[in-house]
Amino acid sequence: MDWTEIAVEVGADRLDDAAAIANMTVPYGIYIEDYSTLEEEVQQIAHVDLIDEELLQKDRSKAKIHIYIDPEDNIGEAVQFLKERLTAAGIGFSIDQSKVREDDWRNNWRKFFQPMPVGEKLLINPSWFTDTDPKGRLMMNIDPGLAFGTGKHETTQLCMEALERCVKGGEKVLDVGCGSGILGIAAVMLGADSAFGVDIDEVAVRTANENAAVNHVDDKVSAIAGDLVDKVDGKYDIVVANIVADAIIALSASVSNFMTDEAVYIISGIIDTRADDVKNAICDTFDIVEENTHRGWYCFVLKKKQS
Repeated sequence: MDWTEIAVEVGADRLDDAAAIANMTVPYGIYIEDYSTLEEEVQQIAHVDLIDEELLQKDRSKAKIHIYIDPEDNIGEAVQFLKERLTAAGIGFSIDQSKVREDDWRNNWRKFFQPMPVGEKLLINPSWFTDTDPKGRLMMNIDPGLAFGTGKHETTQLCMEALERCVKGGEKVLDVGCGSGILGIAAVMLGADSAFGVDIDEVAVRTANENAAVNHVDDKVSAIAGDLVDKVDGKYDIVVANIVADAIIALSASVSNFMTDEAVYIISGIIDTRADDVKNAICDTFDIVEENTHRGWYCFVLKKKQS
């Protein structure tokens, strides 16, 4: 079946704000063309030969957000939402629409993704790069797809870096809003004993379980469909939630029931304009152990207040 691709071009300096708006239009993720730090990213993994000449010629001042609309969804409503919210935010933009088959747009992702190091220990590697040298890093094979979480987004990177600091070995991890399963897989590869993911989107759950199998950790990583923690039981040593601010606020009212006394709670997906709202919502229950930010996005590492 033909899907609709909505391509939104904005100035690279407003990409984060525009991406936050775009993420509201679909439940299964977007992807972004942003070449403003292309050389810097490639330098980090020393694979200069992986940069196509076509990519080097891209306009670094512009970024493009790609959104794919299911044939059964209302395309006009999505476009109108984007126009209204982008205009209200004062973001200059242009929007193009085109029809694309699902198989085609899955493959189109490839030219926008390269192997990417995260933190000190991890390397995210698309499966079509079969000769990648991890240079001593733990290599995760994650392909772009329908579910959020390729490692490209700042909030995913912030969470993975926090996991690298928090995982000491043997932990039980809960990933709320698991998307592609990338955080649970990362946690286990870093030494956690197990990771359990939950996501409201059935496609995300299927993708997370498939990614666990691809990375040979499906005996320790699993995901089910559910809304926040409504299908969760037991206690966890690490809880991670890379979702939106309002969902984090709702989750934080009850998540402590699923945390061990010394558990850490890692939250991200928080745009800078909502950081204070989240802080105010969690301040009675949690202490902020770490506060990290990158390009307008926040990640907090929390611990339960001790009575």
